[in-house]
Amino acid sequence: MRSAAWHARIVCGHEVGAGFLVTGRRVLTCAHVVRWSDSAAVTVSFPHARELGELSASVVARGGWAGAATDPGDVAVLELDRDVPLAPAGFAPPDSAYTEPYPKLIAYGFPEGYDEGTLAEYQAVSGQLIADEWLELVAWSGHGQPLVAGFSGAAATLPDGRVAGMVTAASGTPDVRKGRMLPLDVMARYWPELGELVPTPGHRDDARRELYALLRRAAGDGGRAGDPNRLYVDAVGAFGPPLPPGGFPSLWAAAGYVQWEVPDPAAVSRFAGRLRELLDAGAAPAAPASPVREGLSAWSPVVVEIDHSGAGPDQVTVEVSAYRDGRRRPVGARRLPRTGVRAYVQNRIDEAVAHLAPDADELVTFVLPREWLNEAVAHWECSADDSTPLGCAYPLVVTDRARHHSGRLRHQLRKRWQKLDSGRGAEMHRVECGTLERPPSLRKRLWDGEAGLAGFAAPPAAARQHFEVGLTVPVPVLLWSRAGCPGTEHRHPPGPGAAHQDDPVCPGSAFLDQLTASLADVPPAELPRHILSLRLTADAADEPDLHWARDLQLLWDDPRCFPETSASLHSPVA
Repeated sequence: MRSAAWHARIVCGHEVGAGFLVTGRRVLTCAHVVRWSDSAAVTVSFPHARELGELSASVVARGGWAGAATDPGDVAVLELDRDVPLAPAGFAPPDSAYTEPYPKLIAYGFPEGYDEGTLAEYQAVSGQLIADEWLELVAWSGHGQPLVAGFSGAAATLPDGRVAGMVTAASGTPDVRKGRMLPLDVMARYWPELGELVPTPGHRDDARRELYALLRRAAGDGGRAGDPNRLYVDAVGAFGPPLPPGGFPSLWAAAGYVQWEVPDPAAVSRFAGRLRELLDAGAAPAAPASPVREGLSAWSPVVVEIDHSGAGPDQVTVEVSAYRDGRRRPVGARRLPRTGVRAYVQNRIDEAVAHLAPDADELVTFVLPREWLNEAVAHWECSADDSTPLGCAYPLVVTDRARHHSGRLRHQLRKRWQKLDSGRGAEMHRVECGTLERPPSLRKRLWDGEAGLAGFAAPPAAARQHFEVGLTVPVPVLLWSRAGCPGTEHRHPPGPGAAHQDDPVCPGSAFLDQLTASLADVPPAELPRHILSLRLTADAADEPDLHWARDLQLLWDDPRCFPETSASLHSPVA
């Protein structure tokens, strides 16, 4: 049996509870035990190491507990004022407490009159979580110490001393001997660093330790490690568990979900491997030769270029190609009626992706005539046999064909990208629907501000003149909602500029608000991945059609990705 010296007694104001040492300086307990920490000191003592005396501690993390007995997130992390020379608690696999036959669980608490502590013996009722949060406990026998005040925060340990959870609530009386505990995987939702300490069946210990070392490294890299939702998709693959509703707020949350919820043991290694690649790339000097910065050579485009064929208003020419080693590799070209374009593209994209290098990051780019820019290409299905939207299978962007082949704009866009590469995020210039701003004023605003991103509340057809300004000024990224705002009348504030400051229900302005918040601190070079993540989140929502990002269209234009774009499309004759 392991030493029990890591059991802790915690006092905060009039509250007395338990806790357990998990590192040389950190202690876990319940948030309600230290609820008064803003106004009262927190002290920690170790009954099996009395020589250490009472140590001061501060609360460094909380689980979001809101104050009621049944509120979730009743977890707090304390940091002692110094390291202690005690071996921290060891942990059991997360399902140890609720695998039949349910084992005895021992809690070390500090009820009134027992400053030195006392033990209570309990077991889980079943493996069913209460409200997706707690395991219910019942007394191991009809006598002995009930769970009462003073046991909150106590480690629930197996007979061999390994921790299987934490006691959070009790209804202990001589007649009713019940309680609740948080299992380890639930605790890790609120303090993801716990995942490094808990062995997970199927996952190698060295892979788990490497993952958390990378997460700590990513915490100091300024956010360049990429989008957590994209990393999750990379780790679990096309047939893994889908993103949970709302996606992941952080890399830590995504990593914890892979560790606890994904049955594929290799997923942790894949997540760590992809994170390492991004960190190694982001740690490189921001010099012209950087593989992520100059030319964004990490992207390997698959290009779908569509143009009018000249054979009739309904006839277009479609060419599909792939870029590898900086060279364009044609895959197929054909003249088609507009109604045949989708099926042809579906059949050719897979073939084009096969031309890419095995480790390439594919980027599907639709080069479209101006009147096609609002086409829902991201919603096209991958194939007749695969209903996955293209925008949920690949990073997918569009660009304007005339801009794509303009020597002036390609030169100016290269210079604009060099400036964008030197920073992290970029300010998004808003163009509200119904704006009173004159197009020449918008042009000057985008030029003077050296804009990297412009967001439109209305689709191209509804803001034609303003949208054309965006296309003819070297703004690398344009974003808009394909659905736009259905309103036709808007009240305008005095003067030019935004039109909806007095109209809080305008869907266009609401879209731009959501977009601005979502893109904060996202490097423009990473936007294709970030938008993929948003599309996956919208597609997985309970009501996808109501998600703000459902019809998000991304025009992303870095000419360094396309070293050979001057050749015109063929005009094949059937």
